[in-house]
This record gives sequence, C-alpha cells and structure tokens, in this order.
Amino acid sequence: MGRAVTVATCALNQWALDFEGNLERIFRSIDIAKSKGARYRLGPELEICGYGCSDHYYESDTLLHSFQVLEKLLESPATQDIICDVGMPVLHRNARYNCRVIFLNKKILLIRPKISLANAGNYRELRWFTPWSKARHVEEYFLPRIIQEVTGQETVPFGDAVLATKDTCLGAEICEELWAPNSPHIEMGLDGVEIFTNSSGSHHVLRKAHTRVDLVNSATAKNGGIYILANQKGCDGDRLYYDGCAMISMNGETVAQGSQFSLDDVEVLAATLDLEDVRSYRAEISSCNLAASKVNPYPRVKVNFALSCPDDVAVPTCMPIQWRHHSPEEEISLGPACWLWDYLRRSKQAGFLLPLSGGIDSSATACIVYSMCHQVCLAVKSGNADVLADARRIVNDETYIPEDPREFCKRVFTTCYMASENSSQDTCNRAKLLAEQIGSYHINLNIDAAVKAVVGIFSVVTGRTPRFSVHGGSSRESLALQNVQARVRMVLAYLFAQLTLWARGMPGGLLVLGSANVDESLRGYLTKYDCSSADINPIGGISKTDLRNFIQYCIENFQLTALRSIMSAPPTAELEPLVDGQVAQTDEADMGMTYAELSIYGKLRKIAKAGPYSMFCKLINMWKEICTPREVASKVKHFFRMYSVNRHKMTTLTPSYHAENYSPDDNRFDLRPFLYNTSWSWQFRCIDKQVNTL
Repeated sequence: MGRAVTVATCALNQWALDFEGNLERIFRSIDIAKSKGARYRLGPELEICGYGCSDHYYESDTLLHSFQVLEKLLESPATQDIICDVGMPVLHRNARYNCRVIFLNKKILLIRPKISLANAGNYRELRWFTPWSKARHVEEYFLPRIIQEVTGQETVPFGDAVLATKDTCLGAEICEELWAPNSPHIEMGLDGVEIFTNSSGSHHVLRKAHTRVDLVNSATAKNGGIYILANQKGCDGDRLYYDGCAMISMNGETVAQGSQFSLDDVEVLAATLDLEDVRSYRAEISSCNLAASKVNPYPRVKVNFALSCPDDVAVPTCMPIQWRHHSPEEEISLGPACWLWDYLRRSKQAGFLLPLSGGIDSSATACIVYSMCHQVCLAVKSGNADVLADARRIVNDETYIPEDPREFCKRVFTTCYMASENSSQDTCNRAKLLAEQIGSYHINLNIDAAVKAVVGIFSVVTGRTPRFSVHGGSSRESLALQNVQARVRMVLAYLFAQLTLWARGMPGGLLVLGSANVDESLRGYLTKYDCSSADINPIGGISKTDLRNFIQYCIENFQLTALRSIMSAPPTAELEPLVDGQVAQTDEADMGMTYAELSIYGKLRKIAKAGPYSMFCKLINMWKEICTPREVASKVKHFFRMYSVNRHKMTTLTPSYHAENYSPDDNRFDLRPFLYNTSWSWQFRCIDKQVNTL
C-alpha cells in the first residue's frame, strides 16, 4: 500500500573545520541509517564543516572544502538509494547562506537556504550568513565544476521549496525556524507537507531540553505530521556543548528519543511510521482544512523515489514513548563531563590539573572530572571503540582498558592543595579525603616561601612592608596581600601542569581547570589572574545554588562521603590570617551579598534586561516581605557598584562551559563595556527619588 515510511535522524559529534573527521562521521551515520531500513537520513546543521566555524565562514577555503566533502558523499556507493540531507555553507550570487543540500543517487534535489537566522545569546549567524527572504521562491544555482562532474547537473533548485516523493511530501526547517513565531512548518503543513525535518545546532543550557521537546511535539499536535529533528553533539571547539537529543515525533507525541549526553560520536535514530495516521489525524481538524484551502502553495520538487515499500501491511510501526528528562543535577554531572572529555581528547593532552581548595566550587569541578571517568568506563564497557582508542592514547598505553573510574582518574587527573599560613587544617583534610575517594593523584604543597619572596621584592624596592588589616594594615595592603597568594597559586598551577608528569617519568602535559562559578564572576569576586585563570572551567556557567545541589547528588550517587563536610562548611577564600586557628573570612561577608541574592541579580540583569532602576522596581515587590524599599535600594546600588568596578575581569575570564542564560561571559554572550562610570549617578538618583516617594 505504500504507507509505512522509515526515516532516520542523527546526533553527530562534529568538530569545526575537521572535514576529514566530519565526513567519516557522516558516512557512519548513513551506513547505520541504511542498516535500520531508512530511506531518508537527516543530519545536523552545517555538519560538513562543523557549526562553530565562526569567522572561518568568511574564508573561501571553508566553502571549497565543504564542496569537496559533498563530492565524496555524492560519488560514494554508501549514499545510494537513500535521500541524504546534509548541512553546509553555500555561496549563491555572492551571498553566503546556511543551507541544506538534499541529494539522491548522485543527483542534488534541492538546496534549501535558512530563512530565520539565530542571532541572540551565543549565536551570531547574521554576521556570516544572509537569511533567505524570498518565501516560496526558487532560483537556479550553478554548481561548482567538481560537483557537475559527479552529478551531470549544471544547475539545481535553490530556495524555499518542498520535496514531493511518490508517496509523501517533505519540508525542511533549520534550527531557529522551529523557535520562530512564524515557523515554516505551519504553512507547509497546511499545504500538504507530511514530514517536517529540522537540522539543528542547538547547545545545552540547564533546564532547556524540555522546551525543545515541547516545541517539536507542538509543531505536529496542532496540524498533524511527522517531525524529525537532528542536532549536533559535543564540544566542537568552544564554550558550548551541543546536547544531541535527536528525536522523531508524530501527531504531537514522541516516538523516538536520542540521548542528551553521550560519548558516542555517532548516534542514529530510526522510526517506521504510518502516513495514514497523519492523514486521519488531520481529517478531523476542520479549522486546518479550511485554512489549507487558502494557503499559498510551495514549489514542489518531484522526486522519483518512495520512502515506503509497496507491500508494507505487515511492517510494524513505532508507538509513542514518554520522554525522560534529566534533573538539573544530572545535567551538571553529564554535560560538562562530556565537554571535558571532548576537550581533553581533541587537545591531545594527557589529563587535567585542578587546584583543589576543599571548598564547594573546586570540589564540584573534581566531581565533574570523576563523572567524566565514569562515562569513559561505561562507554568502553558498552563497546565504544573510539572512546577506548582515545583513552589509550591519553594514558600512553596501547593495551590499557579503563574499567574502574577511580583507577582511570588516577591516570588522568592531578589535584593540588596549595596551603598557606592562612589555610586551615580542615580544608586541607577535606581536599585530601575527596582526592582519595575519587582516586586523583594528589599533591600537597605550601606557597608561603613564594609569597614571602614576592612581597620581599616589593619591600626591598619601596622600603615598606604591607600588613593585613588584622595586623594594623589598610584595606589596600590587605587586599594586595590576598591577591599575591592567589596569583602565586596560578603560577604554580601552570608549573605543575607542565612538569608533574615529567617528574613522574610520564609523557605529556596537563590542562589546568578553573573553578569560579557564574555568580562569583558576575560579582567579580575573584582575583584577576588567580586560579580562576585556567585553560578551561567546567563550572563557570553554573550557579552556586545549583552546585550545592550537585554536590548533594554526588554524595548520593557516587558515595563521596567526603563531600558532606565540604557542604556544611561556609564558603571561604582563606586569604586572610586565621583567628585562633579558625577561618574568620567568609565569601558572603566579603561580597556584601548572599549567593542566593547574586543569582537573582544575575537573572534580572541579563534575562530580564534590567538596569539599576528597573531591578529596584522589580525587587521592591519580590522582597516586600523581607526588605524595606530603602534596604532594597541599598542592595541594588551595592550590586551595580561591585559589578561595574569588576567588569574588567570578564575580559580575561577563562573559557567556561555555558550552562546559564545569565552568564556574564564577555567573549560573545554578554556584551557590555568593561570601563563604567561606577557612580551610576543618574540611575541611582532615580532610585532615590522613588524610595523617598514610597
């Protein structure tokens, strides 16, 4: 009867400009799709070159190499008898477009340019690409000679069209178009398109996955249809982790779910679905049927090919499933761990070094590395040959098999407690016990000699010796002495990262991990060029509140009992002298605000787009039970003073895993000045006027 169609989508761990590796992963996905009986295969956005090429999109080399990869795909027997839908940049009439190239049996059927470009948050597509603004319009695209020689075609359709096969009709969306208020699938569905495809380059943010799933399911709930979503996965060269979640939905319900976090470079989902289920679902939606009679039709590219078989009565079809979402604590455990693994293996380093202070932030970072080791062992156990090969190369042992996370952690993870005369024995013991429980190679050292040497140089030159406040010094002296300790730790961290393995008779170097959380960065509560300065930071986009919940998750799931005492201890920098052997300095007292308040300020500043006055207006209602308007005004002013005074620190912020939409990352997500008029005179005057009125 020709009603059961088998389609495949995938999540690929592509890498920007890794044309050879990207091609190999595309081929593997096509092979798997064909082995599952699929007649159509969808891949992620810009999968040929990798999504994160950034300004490399300007280079003609990127276009050339993308077409060279396309040539390999077209001429390969592996791509025969299956419609392949791949993503790459295309130059048409001297404008660059983010495109889908859809081909079958050495013939290009359609090049479909992206209509709605992503240009918010981490996305800058309008910098590199032009949106296709000619709705339902198709032009001739003149193929490069290398493609003409394979396909025998001089020109192919380029524009906003759909494919009409012998048995159904397919229409494409590209990533952002699903999120747009006027998504193409709405009118495509009214025009008879039954299968919608979406190739995405969508990155992980905590608590975001359900939004994407809801959008996909709602796309077909209103007007029926099959929706197929492909997504990139992994770290393709920067701060983002693309979190897979490939899926297939029909008539508003999920029928196939891919993993959100995985070390598999290639993951393929296939589903067999009955087209008659789409048609019968649509039949009773009278409002859609009435709208369909008025719709402006899409150009159709006729394809002499069927996604179904003539005799398919006995073919089983897929049933709806319940999507399983990860908790935020699971997301923190898995997302940054997978990102770290990609960074480690692709940078060809031998492991990580972490300054482990015994506090929540560095302990959370250590737990993420331990989670990474868990994921590696699980992947090897499940037969992942790529992960095994990478693990063997990293530890420099061709016979090695990672089976125990603690043992693997010992090989790839070095932790270092850097004590000073201001450090307590409690934090030293906590760091040592946690290192023992996760299995890291642990170093204890004392920085006092280096600190005294640095301060001694200053004293010799100036004839003055700075003192801490508790010893009669000024706040300037005390802060400078704290910063010297912090910066000495950074210098030593890099020294030990470069030479620890050499001293142990092992090859390679270590990547230094930072552990400043998103709230501390927002407030600027860190020393510029201290241990927050590192190669990468897996928790730089995560709030203190979420990190505390993650620590509790690790206690329960990894049985890391050492974390209990870390959880109960007040956060402290331990840079000021002890009082009777006990820590007197605490983070929240130093900052003049709590971590809970910081999270609220951060979300209002970035997500709610609130300046000082708007933030004050919102908080007098949010906090009316606990603060007077004058107290709220004082808190808001203090936050904005501290934020603006310290904003310059964001320009050198260590590349961090992006996990929160209120991240202050100055690189490209949170674009602000770093030299402010920190008096905020006009803004604060507006607040004061409102306080007096109230």
